[in-house]
Amino acid sequence: MKMKRLQNFINTTLLGGFIVLLPLAIFALLAKSLIGVINKMLKPIALLIHSTLDVELPPLFYNIIAFLLVISLFFFLGLFVRTRIGKSIFDGFERQYLSKLPFYSAIKKTVQQFSGIKKMPFSEVVLVDAYGSGMLMTGFITDSDRASGHYTVFVPTAPNPTNGFIFHAQEHQIIHTPHIKTEDAMRTIIGMGVGSEKVFGLSKKKEG
Repeated sequence: MKMKRLQNFINTTLLGGFIVLLPLAIFALLAKSLIGVINKMLKPIALLIHSTLDVELPPLFYNIIAFLLVISLFFFLGLFVRTRIGKSIFDGFERQYLSKLPFYSAIKKTVQQFSGIKKMPFSEVVLVDAYGSGMLMTGFITDSDRASGHYTVFVPTAPNPTNGFIFHAQEHQIIHTPHIKTEDAMRTIIGMGVGSEKVFGLSKKKEG
């Protein structure tokens, strides 16, 4: 019996340590991959600057210049698409080529929503009992007639929030959560429910 308890203790302790370290390891791996991608982007630019200047300077100097050039490129590209001509050119290129790429439209909408470039057409985050079964779903009010108590609710699917279902619900099917931000609720959907207890539990404490 003691050996079994000791074995269970060792197993649960090892598992606990693994669970603690796994997110850190994944974050480090993603950070390393991101740095590697950035370095690959900057390396040819840094080499070009080196050959152009023909001056021996520390490699970090060329990388900094390359980084500043890339940032400047992003800035001027953003400035260009803000003009009428630039927007027209980009929209045409996007319709002709980019929109045909797999997942491009979904990724673009998600990035725009979370960056604040494109505001979500949602007035409020709610929990909706669409089928009257007591099973609540995270939804967003897109239209309403509060006088009659009817709401149009969009319920996104996880982890792609650009797809989902539209329900026309009544007041008694809706639980209002005015303290919850749209962005916070959307993150729980992209995370397949992770963080929902914290997000919706917080509103319950405030309401109580």
